[in-house]
Amino acid sequence: METRYRAYAKINLGLEVLRKRPDGYHDIRTVFHRIDLFDEIGLEPAARIELVTEGRDVPVDGDNLCLKAAYFLREAVETSSGVRIHLRKTIPVGAGLGGGSADAAVILRTLPNAWERTVEDTRLHDIALRLGSDVPFFLGEDSALGLGRGENLRRFSLDIPYTILLCNPDIHISTAWAYSQVSPVERPPNDDLVDRVKQGMNDPSILVRGVVNDFEIPVFRAYPAVRDLKEGMFAAGAPFALMSGSGSSVYGFFSDEEVATRHAERLRSKGFWVSVTPPHFRPPSL
Repeated sequence: METRYRAYAKINLGLEVLRKRPDGYHDIRTVFHRIDLFDEIGLEPAARIELVTEGRDVPVDGDNLCLKAAYFLREAVETSSGVRIHLRKTIPVGAGLGGGSADAAVILRTLPNAWERTVEDTRLHDIALRLGSDVPFFLGEDSALGLGRGENLRRFSLDIPYTILLCNPDIHISTAWAYSQVSPVERPPNDDLVDRVKQGMNDPSILVRGVVNDFEIPVFRAYPAVRDLKEGMFAAGAPFALMSGSGSSVYGFFSDEEVATRHAERLRSKGFWVSVTPPHFRPPSL
């Protein structure tokens, strides 16, 4: 019998690129927050590890993070068991929403139990980081401040009282390309992004003044359509809007749900992909 799970996407409430590290990665500061957009993953007993997918642009080879997670787990728990993974992809690929990372984290959190094994949290975290810098965030609940590569996490509860309108212009932006184009900005180490985000829930002007995504400069220069989406959010009445991750998705906070819905319909009529998250949304636990 197949067991099904939801893998929720994230947005970045700010993404500051602080410096390039000797290992080639960058130190960042960001706040991760889940929204009401998810892939569905089903696990079914099988003799070997298999992947069946539904959706557009989903890799089905060794680049698929679900497959990588399953193989890494099988090695970690020293089993010969298999699993058939059914992945129904809804989160756009390469959109700055962490869809592949969320999928991999669901595998890491649920597959050991299906194999009647246990894996220590520290070991799961290590495997997650091998898969990608965003994956450790999806292993836990709540929102989180992400430091280092994004894997050093400080979790906290965040209630967003706004309707979140998310739009993707069907532009795939390579994360590696984005990092090669961004200019790191040194910022004070005690500059608390979490405080700015929390205060901004009552006063969105604080978000506009103090929450930035450093990737917007190179992405907007190379892809003006992404910049236009952000400007369109403000023009439609959003008190705050930002690009998520390294792009190309843009989200806006709307105080009025009807205003957000009307703008979503306008964007759909132009052929854009959109998703709406209601105020105070919190995804259910696995």
